Amino acid sequence: MDLMAELLGDLRAETVSFEELLQPLRDDDWERPTPAEGWAIRDQVSHLAWFDDAAVLAATDPGGYEALLGRFGSVDDVAEAMRGMPPGELRAWFGASRARALEVFGTLDARDRLPWFGPPMSAASFVTARLMETWAHGQDVADALGVVREPTERLRHVATIGFRARPYSFAVRALPVPEEPVRVELSLPGGGTWTAGPEQATGLVRGTILDFCLVVTQRIHLSDTGLETTPGPARAWMEIAQAFAGGPGKGRAPKSG
Repeated sequence: MDLMAELLGDLRAETVSFEELLQPLRDDDWERPTPAEGWAIRDQVSHLAWFDDAAVLAATDPGGYEALLGRFGSVDDVAEAMRGMPPGELRAWFGASRARALEVFGTLDARDRLPWFGPPMSAASFVTARLMETWAHGQDVADALGVVREPTERLRHVATIGFRARPYSFAVRALPVPEEPVRVELSLPGGGTWTAGPEQATGLVRGTILDFCLVVTQRIHLSDTGLETTPGPARAWMEIAQAFAGGPGKGRAPKSG
């Protein structure tokens, strides 16, 4: 299958999974707090919708995107600005924004370069990032609702962008990137193993792909997972891993702390 077709198909499936979380919500449920400090369910949805609109601008109107970037303050500013929107309108906004984004992404070649809030990305990485964001913010909503989601094979895309963002995790904190390579070996939900990095690397991260994805999206503290990491560059990376663009994330406190 063509790479972009595969990515777009999986992004559509992840979108459906996210919308299924929202479908049964009553109006007051949208105000439920999520594990993201200060954010309710509504803020998770407005965040995705706003950045889908930004993604469409980045792909279709670079000048408009640069103007938007110049006005951008923070993700918290976006969330606060949208808190007066009624739940019905908010859900409709997300649906329309995501549909438009999928339409635009379908016109791109996997190698096209697009600007973004972090480093510019290929179109393939761009779509992967939207899938990662949808899954991660969906996890916040699921946690707020007490829903346990079954991991899917789509997590391989989240793991891919998490692994590739290893240098960024250090750079965004003004830390030197370790020269030693790291190997990642993760078990998939349906069986089999997802791997990245050279086989001869002495730095190793091993465990389930779900735990790895939760860590690189900063949805769980490393100590609350079953991930095994060797001392040195592998452990140092996992302690600050960040798959998303922007400033250093605060991460989650350990459950035992």
